[in-house]
Amino acid sequence: MNIRDIIEGKREWRAHVARVKALPQDYQIVYKEIQKYLFKVGPVELNEGTGLLSGIVDLFEEGAASGKGVLEVTGRDVAAFADELIKDSKTHTDNWQESVGKETRKAIKKVTDNQK
Repeated sequence: MNIRDIIEGKREWRAHVARVKALPQDYQIVYKEIQKYLFKVGPVELNEGTGLLSGIVDLFEEGAASGKGVLEVTGRDVAAFADELIKDSKTHTDNWQESVGKETRKAIKKVTDNQK
């Protein structure tokens, strides 16, 4: 990653944050909670720009423009809404579990081979 990529990434993030700040207060609160949740759960694509998060802002902007409350857009269970967004996404936990499984299989194979 070169300096231009870093600068462009910061520019995109600032524009994204400005969009969030332009949302009604209830939308901002729910967005921030979803964002925190997604950062903890760790979908890999969150590291690839603001695509998923921008999609949420797009949806929230549409909901706000049509006069809907945020819970009319997400439903009452916001965590379930967030889970649905990433249900087919690979997470850092998935990567870690695959790595542990791979290393375990290697270790077992090594022990088995040494016992022969």
